[in-house]
Amino acid sequence: MIRLFRQYFSGRKIIYIIGEGFLIFSAVTLTTYLLLGRGVGLLYTLELVWHKVFLVTLVTQLSLYFNDLYEFKVQSSPLDLASRLIQAIGTASIILAVIYYLWPEIVVGRWIFFSSLIILLFFLASWRFIYTLVIRKKLFTEKAVILGSGELASNILDEINNREDLSFDITMRIVHENRRENMDKDQDVRISYGFDQLCELIEKEDASSVIVALEERRGIFPYKQLLDCKLRGINILDGVSFYERITGKLLVEKINPSFLIFSDGFVKSATSRLVKRFFGLFLSTVMLILLSPIMLLTAIIIKLESPGPVLFKQERVGEYGKIFTLLKFRSMRADAETASGPVWASEDDPRITKVGSIIRKLRIDELPQMWNVFKGSMSFVGPRPERLFFVEQLTRKIPYYNERHCVKPGVTGWAQIRYPYGATEKDALEKLKFDLYYIKNLSFAFDLMIIFHTIKIVLLGRGSR
Repeated sequence: MIRLFRQYFSGRKIIYIIGEGFLIFSAVTLTTYLLLGRGVGLLYTLELVWHKVFLVTLVTQLSLYFNDLYEFKVQSSPLDLASRLIQAIGTASIILAVIYYLWPEIVVGRWIFFSSLIILLFFLASWRFIYTLVIRKKLFTEKAVILGSGELASNILDEINNREDLSFDITMRIVHENRRENMDKDQDVRISYGFDQLCELIEKEDASSVIVALEERRGIFPYKQLLDCKLRGINILDGVSFYERITGKLLVEKINPSFLIFSDGFVKSATSRLVKRFFGLFLSTVMLILLSPIMLLTAIIIKLESPGPVLFKQERVGEYGKIFTLLKFRSMRADAETASGPVWASEDDPRITKVGSIIRKLRIDELPQMWNVFKGSMSFVGPRPERLFFVEQLTRKIPYYNERHCVKPGVTGWAQIRYPYGATEKDALEKLKFDLYYIKNLSFAFDLMIIFHTIKIVLLGRGSR
């Protein structure tokens, strides 16, 4: 795992994306040379058109990203992959055609991109075939063993088995004693019992790391054996921290206050707060101006469809527990909670109006929150604000729930892009794991990454309710 901007990224995934970018660049460059540059040489051709080829590469990779072709899943079928590849290339072609129409001077060459499609598709298909082969053969992986028989160890194994971008190969699971009932029988990993010969077992497996996922440590934690392994050059990884790296969330059920107190992160400098505020102020101002025609049209349609106010106003809990008024376009009947009282929205909620279902899907109902960002009661990125009624309930039931209020709430957030819409206590717990991870790793670069991914979700119409 490679750490950049307080985030952990899979080295295998980074190499994969950069390698694919190089192949796209090479395909277009080669086509340009064959059609236009054979008389002047490859290097001179590249010197003339590299920036135009780079634009093609950038647009193509963005199209691949927005078609989920960098979301690596073991279960992706060849037919689904081929379909999305063709769709991504088609989208890139349309975008480039529009760009070339508006700015003809940046055209790489007449029909160059379309002529390069055959080479490009061959390169992309070959690259992905090679990558799949590397995954199946478990090449370029880091061998590791895992200590533990509980839920944490099983969750780590599941995560590694279900994600192609993680370059770990768990060769053995070492547990304290024979307690098979606590282990997932479907996980195809050999099991060894006892910690007495721990280092010898790890060296025999040719493993470079041991992931310590022992949930019950009292009286069984192998301090001496792990110290011996450390001195032999074996990497010792804490299970909770390792899980945080590969999932992007904190296991609030497994951590104690000392973990939060002494762990790296939770840095909120005056400079970072100022940058975040300035960015939110700038972005909200631009969006309020540019999207004002859409907001005006939405207000008119809402008013024509059903009686009641255009804007939905509701008190929410903000930074440090301060109450503020959240603004949204009304998407439900005006009397939605008259009989029921405060309740979460549900899938196919009957209280939602016809216009409401559309503006929710397109996220237009969230646009008035730009005013909350402009005023400073919200940030553009942060944990979603909740009602005091639910906050009081969840704070009593979920550990560390109130800690999510140490930053300003956001229009979008890490939990919103990583977890589907939820309306239960269990969902609130899962979202808290992502929220605390976000707070722990606050940075401007992290905010930009979340905004970029939010654009993808909005364009694809995902996660709304």
